[in-house]
Amino acid sequence: MTGAGEAVASPTAASGAHVRPDAASPWAVMLGATGVVFGDIGTSPLYAFRESFIGHHRLPLDAFHVLGVLSMLLWALILVVTVKYVFVTMRADNRGEGGSFALLALIERVAKTSPALPYLALAALGATALFYGDAVLTPAISILSAIEGLSLLGDDFTRFVIPVTLVLVVALFAVQRQGTGAIGRYFGPVMLVWFLTIGLLGAWQVAGNPAVLAALNPTVALGFLINDPVRAFFTLGTVVLAVTGAEALYADMGHFGRRAIARAWLWLAFPSLMLCYAGQSALVLADPSAIRSPFYLLAPPVLLIPLLILATAATIIASQSIISGAFSVTQQAVQLGYLPRVRILHTSHEARGQVFAPTVNVLLAVAVVLLVIGFGSSTELAAAFGLTVTATMVLTTLMIGFVVLRVWEWNRLWSVPLLGLLLAVDLGLFGAAATKFMDGGWLPAGIAIVMMLVFSTWRRGRTLLVKQLQSETMPIELCLETIGHVHRVHGTAVYLTSDPVGVPPALLHNLKANKVLHERMLLVTAQAALIPYVDPAERIREEEIGPGMERIIVRYGFAETPDIPAALALVANPPPPMGTFYFLSRQTLVPTRKPGMMLWREHLFAAMVRNAETPMSFFRLPVNRVVELGSQVEI
Repeated sequence: MTGAGEAVASPTAASGAHVRPDAASPWAVMLGATGVVFGDIGTSPLYAFRESFIGHHRLPLDAFHVLGVLSMLLWALILVVTVKYVFVTMRADNRGEGGSFALLALIERVAKTSPALPYLALAALGATALFYGDAVLTPAISILSAIEGLSLLGDDFTRFVIPVTLVLVVALFAVQRQGTGAIGRYFGPVMLVWFLTIGLLGAWQVAGNPAVLAALNPTVALGFLINDPVRAFFTLGTVVLAVTGAEALYADMGHFGRRAIARAWLWLAFPSLMLCYAGQSALVLADPSAIRSPFYLLAPPVLLIPLLILATAATIIASQSIISGAFSVTQQAVQLGYLPRVRILHTSHEARGQVFAPTVNVLLAVAVVLLVIGFGSSTELAAAFGLTVTATMVLTTLMIGFVVLRVWEWNRLWSVPLLGLLLAVDLGLFGAAATKFMDGGWLPAGIAIVMMLVFSTWRRGRTLLVKQLQSETMPIELCLETIGHVHRVHGTAVYLTSDPVGVPPALLHNLKANKVLHERMLLVTAQAALIPYVDPAERIREEEIGPGMERIIVRYGFAETPDIPAALALVANPPPPMGTFYFLSRQTLVPTRKPGMMLWREHLFAAMVRNAETPMSFFRLPVNRVVELGSQVEI
């Protein structure tokens, strides 16, 4: 029932976003953005700097290497986050929405015939698949890195790190059904306190050794790369930990608007992170033994427990943000025809963007628990973390490069060198992260490969299924001639069909079985558009195709959940709810060796069809007014 609709996008328009950022005060929107958007990247100081010196490729704790790492961290934040995402990528929005699908929509609108379009679509799907790997790793490494601060209270507390982490993980996923509305209002204030705290703690240490600010000079990072290239290359694999979560700036743009996110980053998050990393550098230069936990040792001992509590709250917020993102991405993928129907629940009557996917929640919870138990420490998890992030960054740069050069047509004299620099940075980070493939990078890569297989199998299987059904269906003209003498009964019949031109199989099966038809028949097709939300005035397109027979096309955005009864209330002559019955066709797939897909993929597709959410639930049909008619289809 889902198909590709018209792609509509604009590089500057902000209308149509499901949250109107201009409806609230700029400060309130900035505070909200601080809580939701920067949770992941904001908690990176817990482990990013430390891993360069205690991770798999350890560096000496001397001034040259400490300042070299610090310079790399700072310039990664400047180039990747500030320049690439804030100043360039966030200009590419889809009616205010960001993310891979929004970028793909923008490209499809302007360059529908471009030979690069299939590859760009593949890049968008790849970035989406990689996101699921990130969604598994972020809660595990974030919460675990915060709770590891317990070890500073004494050796007796170390044994509680894993149990406490598991309790928090289970509790976090257990409350997802309640939605983020109840606790989301506290995200902004907590993260505001977090950024102010880490900034002040860092500034306190920098005041004791202001020489670390020399790392702002990019020649310090270049000197590290030139004079110790092998170690510098491997260090890039840990530097990337400082920019994990950068993609959230773009993906969450529809919630808060580009301006609020940019201001929150430039005025609060960015300077706080820079001071925190600089403070950790100053600390370990003064006391190399502090490298065991440079973040927590920024604070005086009396503040350790309050900082531990604050860090735990911040990492839970970071985890909550990406879990909610996984639910939203799943809903979009279902609407756009890349995943089978799954149960989607709305957790807020006011904010329609807040959704909950029970199946995804369970799968994520199990995966995160297994990761915490299997890896056992944030250091081990850090090796697995960078690969998905850097791969996503490379794909995003390739896509935004096409937008800059072919869609916006910026001056190539300066845009090509800029894109080349950004791509070089991304490729360097990706290459370094790839060296950790055997140390854990295989895990998110495997998740992404599985998701790409699921995406492609479902998309291809749906195409083959629709093609097979169309080959067996009766032309509409012949159908109208056939039913001219069929007895009609009182009432309205709604036939749901994925074919917007043919005759629904359920109609033909009903006619064969019962030899009667209803006096009014509505052939309804739900289509997904590559825009987040469809204007209610453009929701319905209706056409009378014969006596007592109408065809109705219902359009939904990729961030909306279809509601067929509600949509039919918008037609010119709404059918009465109590006199309307819904007819569905349920196909039992029979995999064969016909050309189209390999047999094992046909079995996989058939399994996904069997386990998909029923159309009755997905389209919110009244339970006591649904009739299902089955058939077998060979693919």
